[in-house]
Amino acid sequence: MSHLYLRDEHRMFRNTLRKFLEKEAVPYYDQWEQDRLIPRSFWRKMGDQGYLCPDIEEKYGGAGADWAYSVVINEELERVGSGLVGIGLHNDIVVPYITTYGTEEQKQRWLPGCASGDIITAIAMTEPGAGSDLANIRTTAIRNGDHYVLNGQKTFITNGIQSDLVLVACKTDPKAVPAHKGISLILVERDTPGFSRGRKLDKIGLHSQDTAELIFEDCLVPVDNLLGQEGKGFLHLMEKLQQERLVVAIAAQVAAEEMLNMTIDYVKSREAFGQPISKFQNTQFKIVEMATEIEVGRAFLDQLIADHIGGKDIVTKVSMAKWWTTEMAKRVAAQCLQLHGGYGYMEEYKIARRYRDIPVSAIYAGSNEIMKVIIAKNMGL
Repeated sequence: MSHLYLRDEHRMFRNTLRKFLEKEAVPYYDQWEQDRLIPRSFWRKMGDQGYLCPDIEEKYGGAGADWAYSVVINEELERVGSGLVGIGLHNDIVVPYITTYGTEEQKQRWLPGCASGDIITAIAMTEPGAGSDLANIRTTAIRNGDHYVLNGQKTFITNGIQSDLVLVACKTDPKAVPAHKGISLILVERDTPGFSRGRKLDKIGLHSQDTAELIFEDCLVPVDNLLGQEGKGFLHLMEKLQQERLVVAIAAQVAAEEMLNMTIDYVKSREAFGQPISKFQNTQFKIVEMATEIEVGRAFLDQLIADHIGGKDIVTKVSMAKWWTTEMAKRVAAQCLQLHGGYGYMEEYKIARRYRDIPVSAIYAGSNEIMKVIIAKNMGL
């Protein structure tokens, strides 16, 4: 595999990380799936080795590394299993809000713990009545002296059970017109009075990834925990969604590559009517079709990653990559399961887990339907 943006040091880093994961994650991953949780001890091991938030500055506990290292981490975590998605969310979705919009005091307070694994982060946007329609969130944060009084409920929150620091999208001005101008971002710490966890949600897939409801009832949050500018939260979110959606596309691409590889191995070893099923034309055509789509996806994605690292605005193309790659991965999952036959429906075969895990990638970080709306708007339609 050749990437446009990787140098020799990135490839060496990949080899070291892969060995670490083969020792510290692969043997335990089935148990984590059963436990419905990635243990905090694994987060700390990741932090000890420099695999958490490698791009934050050294003075805050990071390595000041370029984002290609983060891409490698996301790819290798996905190869182990999609249930490790919460680490990528921490590294490349939540923490960048703090590094970009945080005050010096906020960075010093939280970033070292984010890099060490002592602080696990989450982002709380989705509500029971507001998903992709972010402007219509109902959670409010009304200022009272030197505190905000936060009230509302969030759902489908990745890292929701284990999170120590939650970035909450809320309305500091519920009467603002248009509605999105009243949205702000506030960081809520684990033991804040009035903050509690609701249900640990039982999902179809991503079993080892803890997902939860979060509840805020007259939750008192210091004004110092406001991230960025009051009333600018919606703009802050929009500025960061390019990288979030790129991370989702990376995971979907790697999942497709993994599913194809395991299926090629299977059809070569599985015999029917006196020969490996890889010798049947139907099998060959299906494999070839998937391999071609995966190669197309990889070429497009690699160029986008290189452009993103180069600081280019690729919002439209990232939206294209997010919807197309996740839909492609869903097609690959269905075809690969079919080629496994009855064994593909058995939990002992990894394709069954991949088949369950991949569909949500077309929903989170903005549904694929929203991606098409964005693309159409940017095309002037």
